[in-house]
Parts: sequence; structure tokens; C-alpha cells
Amino acid sequence: MAQTGKTKTRAGKKSGASKKPAKSRVGRGSARDTGRKNGAARTRADAAESPRRRGSLVWRITKALISLSIWGVVALTAVLAYYGWTLPDVTDIEKATLREAGFAVIDAEGGLVARTGKIHGDHVTLADLPPYLPNALIAIEDRRFRDHPGIDVVGLARAAWTNLLAGGVRQGGSTLTQQLAKNLFLSPDRTLRRKIQEVLLAFWLESNLSKDQILEIYLNRVYLGAGAYGVDAAARTFFGKPAGDVTLFQAAVLAGLPKAPSRYNPVADPEQAAERAAIVLNAMADSGMLTQAEADAAKRPTVPVVRADTRGRYGRYFADWAVGRAADIAGGANRDLIITTTLEPDLQHLAEKTIADHLPAILEAGASQTALIAMRPDGAVVAMVGGTDWQKTQFNRAVHAYRQPGSTFKFFAYLAALEAGLTPDTMIDPRAGTIGDWTPRDFSKTPDDPVTLRDGFAKSLNRVSVAVGERAGRAKIIDLAHRLGITADLSPDRSLSLGVHGVTLIELTGAYATLPNGGNAVLPYGISRIEERGGETLYVRQRQETAKVLETGVARTMHSLLASVIEYGTGRNARIGRTAGGKSGTSQDYRDGWFVGYTPDLVVGVWIGNDDGSPSKRITGGGLPARMWGAFMTAATAHLPDSPMPFPEQKLFGGFFNFGGTSSSDGGTAPEPSQRIETIQENSGRR
Repeated sequence: MAQTGKTKTRAGKKSGASKKPAKSRVGRGSARDTGRKNGAARTRADAAESPRRRGSLVWRITKALISLSIWGVVALTAVLAYYGWTLPDVTDIEKATLREAGFAVIDAEGGLVARTGKIHGDHVTLADLPPYLPNALIAIEDRRFRDHPGIDVVGLARAAWTNLLAGGVRQGGSTLTQQLAKNLFLSPDRTLRRKIQEVLLAFWLESNLSKDQILEIYLNRVYLGAGAYGVDAAARTFFGKPAGDVTLFQAAVLAGLPKAPSRYNPVADPEQAAERAAIVLNAMADSGMLTQAEADAAKRPTVPVVRADTRGRYGRYFADWAVGRAADIAGGANRDLIITTTLEPDLQHLAEKTIADHLPAILEAGASQTALIAMRPDGAVVAMVGGTDWQKTQFNRAVHAYRQPGSTFKFFAYLAALEAGLTPDTMIDPRAGTIGDWTPRDFSKTPDDPVTLRDGFAKSLNRVSVAVGERAGRAKIIDLAHRLGITADLSPDRSLSLGVHGVTLIELTGAYATLPNGGNAVLPYGISRIEERGGETLYVRQRQETAKVLETGVARTMHSLLASVIEYGTGRNARIGRTAGGKSGTSQDYRDGWFVGYTPDLVVGVWIGNDDGSPSKRITGGGLPARMWGAFMTAATAHLPDSPMPFPEQKLFGGFFNFGGTSSSDGGTAPEPSQRIETIQENSGRR
């Protein structure tokens, strides 16, 4: 029994042991089932939540985009407002469309000296032009011109795509309206600011002008090469005809120029211009403006240029001076002007040759610049060189440079002395040239004994000249210099007679011209006529009777003194074997060398020096300047007879030596104030 019980007990234990694992499996299965149920529940929950999450993300992205858009609009508005605020004044479109004047300077024989400024033709309307000319421009430059509001979005996209494929800028997207906005109001700078302003201005033009008005202004303003602005100027420049008469092929040539005026203009390359014209004709055919057969029939292998523009190759200093004077006379002209001048081409070329021939000697002598001016006795400027090289420096030393004239200014001191009653035989004591503790020095030894006024002038003795000036009176010298056309301020200091105050070459030469002009005032001038191209005459210089500024006897005697300078004085290098008078001048430390003189037919002034006023290597007026004067004058007068000075024959006694001088009775008095010239009216202008 006991065994049985034990057996049961073991069996029971075994039975219990065998039941526990079964119970555990049931528990784990239940957990798995529960997990699966929970997972399925979560999956169903996540599935239900997913649309809500996606909707939230889309909303957040949408809000961000809306926010960015709003701020983008705000930023764009601010940028446009800023650049709109800084736009140039566009309220007066008529003023903006005014053209700068172009000038053609013509010499006395009708030849072109130079063109300056922009070359414009006549203002043309669309009705003045053959329809194929504006059509050619539209076809090649802005095919949707008639449809877009100023900006061509399609054209911009096409240009951007083409440039992207090419890896660089190959096409532009600017419309004709944008190009006009740039030309009228903006600088050519390639900046973001300028591009934005160009777009704004294009919209403004489109809203204020019709398409035809925009096109018309463009055709009159666009630069087409060789200095020509507008289709009429270009047609006249390249083809010798107005724009209204151009052929279809010529219209295509003109329309092809705005892209690259320097490269495609027919003067620069006739074959390339023809190739560009063919592209324009094909574009017209593509746009339906022509048939392809008409386009092909119009093509040419080259562009025959009937009359190419030339800007002249000489007289540029004179041309600049003449243009400045013309601008003063004609006022603020905005049309092309033709300026007929007094320039004589043979003498101008001779002046330039004289400068070139002597330039090596000038440079070797320590100077870097020179100027020469020649005029007729009435003041008509026939030759002018304002420097050694106009390409390097356009500063006109013949007109604008104020330099110490040295002894050439003694001309005024001795004239004043003659008016005060002194004569060529008056004895002058050099010791009278000492003023207080100041004694002027001479280049050579000053004689101790008195000398004649004539010898003191011929040999350019400084102490004698100061003594002469003191006897004449400093105020009288200044008055006489101003009377003869010197406009510079002059101070009545003790060295006045020695030429220490700056004057210009043109005014000094004009003052000397009063002698071959018979003692009459001389106002240097260079313009005889101004007219609009193909239009009205604006100015014609009339023959003028100028005031008598020197009494005949005084003028005759002064000529005899100046003739003495060339005959045996400091101007011996200027001898030319004919009637002549002149005076040399050298400033302090050899900074300036001058020679100014005349024959009965021509008056010439020469200056040599450095722009910075530095000393030369002892250039004196009687050296290089006198030789240059002599070389120019000899050639200039070789074909002329030796004529006398324009003074009436003396009634009493002869002159001194053979110079046409006067006796002591030929002293005189100054003209009355009413006879003095008003030098400001049409003097050199110093432009």
C-alpha cells in the first residue's frame, strides 16, 4: 500500500509536472495572440493616422511656400521700388531724344579737315522710309516687337537656352524698346542695377509711346558705325544717299549693324557686312516679310561703299578750336553743323611739317612741346599746331597755354614809348633800368654808355627796355597791351616790360598783326561760315572794319624797330630775304622760347617749352624758334612777291636805314578811348 501511495505520489508529481509546461505554452500563445491583435490594432490606427500626417506635411510645405512667395513679392517690390526711385528723369522724353551736334570742319578750299562729335543725318519718320527698312530691323533684332509689352519673355527664354548650350553669351534677349531705354537714359555698364532699370524704363516707354514712335526714335538714334547715329546718317555715310532711297539690300546692311557696328559696317569689312545682310534677309523671309526668292535675289557678295566717311587727318588742334568757337556762335545746337573755316591746307601741312622737321632738335634741347600759329594780317587763322602730337595730348598750346613771353612783350613797352614821343634815335641810359635795389640782368654784357632806343630793342637789352618802359609808364604799357588784344591780367610791377606775365600765343601773334594790318585792331578768327547740313545758314562772317588802335606813324616806326631785330639783332636766324619784322623772347631759366613776326602778307608765332614749366637746355627765342619761324615763312611766301608794308608814303624825310622807319616827327599819341577795341567780343575765345 505504501508503495502504491508513493507510486501515486510520484505519478501525481509527474502529472503535475507534465501540466505546468502545458499551462505555460497556453500563456505564451495567448500573449502572441494578444500581440498580434495589438499590432493589428496599431496597424489599423497607423493606417488611419497616415492621411492626417501627410495632410499636415503638405499643409506645412504649402504654408512655407506661401510665406516665401509673400516675402519674395515684398523683396521684389522693395528692389523695384529702390531701382525705380533711382531711375533717371524720364518725364521730358523730348529732351531725352535730342541729339548731340556733330561737326564737320571744312578748310578754306572746301576740303574736310575733321569730323567731331556724333554724325547725324536728317530726322526721319516711318513714312519717309521704305517699309522694308524698319521691317528688316524688326526681323533681325526683335521679331515680336509689335506684340510684347516691352519685354519679350519668349525671346529671353530662347536666348537663355542658346547661351546655356553654347556655354557662354551668344544671344541677347533685349527688345528694341529695352535697347532704346538704354540708349536714351542709361549708361552702357553691364550691371544688375542697369538691367533692372532698363526693364522698368522699357515698360514706361511702352506705356507712354506707341510702337511706331518707339521704332522711329530708335531708327534716328541707334549707332551704326563709322561715327554715324541713325539710319539717315549711316545711309549717307556708306551709300551717299538719304535713308529713304536705300535699296532692299542696303536696308538689310543697315539693319544688321546694331549688333556689332564696328565689325559689320561696310567700311571696315564689305564682305562681312554682306554676309550679315544675308542673315537679315533670311530673317525677313522667315518672318513672312519677304519670300525666300525675294531675299535670295537681293543678296550681294559685297557691299559697295559709295562714299566712306573720313574724319580728316590733319589740323586737329585747329578743328577743336573751331568747333569750340562754333558752339559759342551757334548756341546749343543739336543738329549737324558744317563749319567753313579760314584754314589753308597748304599752310597747315607746312606748319605740321615744320614742327616734325624740328622736333628732334627741340627734344635734344630739353623741351617736349611746341606750338605754331599763322594768320593773315586781318586775323584769319590759316594754320595752327597746338602741340607735338594731338593723339597723345589734345591740349592746345597755341590757344590755351599762358606762358611768360619774355622779350616778345617788349613790343608793347616800346610801342608805348613811341606813343609817349620817344624815337628810334632817343638815347637811353642803361643805368636808368635800375629800380631801387633791383637791376635786371642781360644774357650778354650790358653796355655802360647810353644806347639808342633802336639798338636797345634790336639787341634786346633788358636794362634798356626797363628804362624805356619806365619812361613810357607801366600803366600805359598795360593799357596798350589790352588795346591790342591781350586779355590776360597784367600787374604794373617793375619787371613788366620784360614779359613776366603769362600770355597766349594766339593773342600775342594777333597783337603783332596790327602792324601789317596798318595799325588797325586784329581779332584772330577761324570761322567764315556755319550752316546746318542741308539746312539754313546760321552765321556768315562779314568783312569788319576794326578800330584804329595805332597811329600810322607809330606803327611805321615800330615796324622799323622790328625789322632791325631781324637785320642785325637777336632775330638774325629769322632772316628770309624779304620785308619782315619780328621779335625773339626767352623767359627766365630758359623755360620758354618765342619768336613772333610777320611779312606784309602773313603773321606767324612760334613757342617752344615744357608743359610743366621746367627749364630747357638754354633754348633762346633767337635760336630754334627763330629758325622754325624762318623755315616756315620762307616756304610760305616763296610764291609771293616782296610787297611793302601797308603804310602811306611819308611826306617828310625818309625812314631810317632801309626799314621804312620814321623821323622824330613820327612819334604820336594814343588813339582816343572811343577808338579802342573791345577785345572780349570775338577774340580768340581761348577755347
